[in-house]
Amino acid sequence: MAFRGPFTIPRQLLTGATSFGARPTISSRLRCMTDRQGLATAVPPVTQDATGSKGPTAMVFMNMGGPSTTNEVEDFLSRLFADGDLIPLGRLQPYIGPLIARRRTSKIQKQYSDIGGGSPIRKWSEHQCEEMCKLLDKMSPETAPHKPYVAFRYAAPLTETMYQQLLADGFGNGKGGRAIAFTQYPQYSCSTTGSSLNELWKWRNRLEGKRANGGSEKEGTIQWSVIDRWPTHSGLVEAFAQNIEAQLKTYPEEKRDQVVLLFSAHSLPMSVVNRGDPYPSEVAATVHAVMQRLKFQNPYRLCWQSQVGPSAWLGAQTSDTVQEYVKRGQTDLILVPIAFTSDHIETLYELDQEVIHEANNPGVKRAESLNGNPVFIKALADIAHEHLQKGELCSRQMTLRCQGCTSERCLGQKKFFAGPENASMVI
Repeated sequence: MAFRGPFTIPRQLLTGATSFGARPTISSRLRCMTDRQGLATAVPPVTQDATGSKGPTAMVFMNMGGPSTTNEVEDFLSRLFADGDLIPLGRLQPYIGPLIARRRTSKIQKQYSDIGGGSPIRKWSEHQCEEMCKLLDKMSPETAPHKPYVAFRYAAPLTETMYQQLLADGFGNGKGGRAIAFTQYPQYSCSTTGSSLNELWKWRNRLEGKRANGGSEKEGTIQWSVIDRWPTHSGLVEAFAQNIEAQLKTYPEEKRDQVVLLFSAHSLPMSVVNRGDPYPSEVAATVHAVMQRLKFQNPYRLCWQSQVGPSAWLGAQTSDTVQEYVKRGQTDLILVPIAFTSDHIETLYELDQEVIHEANNPGVKRAESLNGNPVFIKALADIAHEHLQKGELCSRQMTLRCQGCTSERCLGQKKFFAGPENASMVI
């Protein structure tokens, strides 16, 4: 059975931008909202009279997550298939989702065993967030201390756990405090960043909103803002470019400018693209910016991985692209995972052990993932610092829903993060 979700699921799980105009600001929310386990590290409790005049600041990295051990695979799959933003199964979702998860668990456990026993995404997310916060403490002492948190959508540490820890650490509960939801999907999609924000909004309402307080907002809740996309940030582009240049140096000098660069990103069903999801254009913007930095010295293509099922998806597929070029005699290819900020099963298994292994040619290689790249971590700090300086609640782009969107949850979530003064901007 094939499932047609709004965002692609890694094939192995199923088969064996720029802001513009007036911006919502943190100060506007503060004026209008007078009423209203498994973390990166053990975060010490905070108080609102901490070092910075506007601190402390919680920095929350949002991502899909992945099972850190094979024992976590079934729970991970169960949550993944229960997400209607990712895989809409209608009223049967609560029944079909767990069934799929149970049937797939054994095979997926084997694949995670093949990449070391679990996904490294938590390790890298924790490292990236911690190191970014260290830089931010120096770059923005007025908003220090910056506290690292990780909120995964389908694996520990879950959004609910993160939010409960925020409250335990002294944020909210009448004390206020600032928290930045920083998506680790550089390119926005309703099925990734949008799903994570829906989950964050849900738990905010349950733990701090009207539902938690007898139908009324209370004072001193956490003040949220969002970094919702950053596809062409110069630091991100530089980190990708340097990793590509490092891999190019492994080829003979006389052949380097003939190596084909294949930028690979998660695919997306055309039904979602036609609804207006901005993801394809933002991925393409990243690719173009990286090629500009590389002065267009190599031929390149953007391709899409993880397509499943018979319906139309963005193409061409990464695996088919590699096979076709190798058949034509173009055997020097570099795969560049352009939509990921760290290694996980899509790079370590799908690209390395499926696509590259099946190509069976030493000229087919992969650029290193961003992982602990200090250039990338500095880029994260620069993005966060700029966000703090501007005082934005979210990008102007986030207030514009997809043309075909009919989700009331999406509408409510966007209005919340835009803030009371700017909710009318959400259309």
